[in-house]
Amino acid sequence: MTLVLEQETPPLHADVTGVVRVGHTRVLLETVIRAFQDGASPETIVQRYPTLSLSDVYNTIGYYLRHQNAVETYLTQREQLAEAVQQRLDSVQPDLSSIRSRLLAQQNQ
Repeated sequence: MTLVLEQETPPLHADVTGVVRVGHTRVLLETVIRAFQDGASPETIVQRYPTLSLSDVYNTIGYYLRHQNAVETYLTQREQLAEAVQQRLDSVQPDLSSIRSRLLAQQNQ
């Protein structure tokens, strides 16, 4: 019996907004990679996100290790976008800390 070696594509896809997701799930690429960077094993990642398959997690990590610079660039762009969105929200929403303080003070009376 001969082993047939096949080229596999990574289990990654970009959704309509350009966000990269793993497998046929809504789990973000950055979620899997950050968990891996924090020391989580592929098995632990699947336990945390049971919609993922173990095979997809291993393939995603393998893709990351082979294309680390490109993935890190993508992750940095995602972090910058998240910071920009947070700043925009902060500029639009009122400071809620004073409201919280007043509510707590009323509770303690």
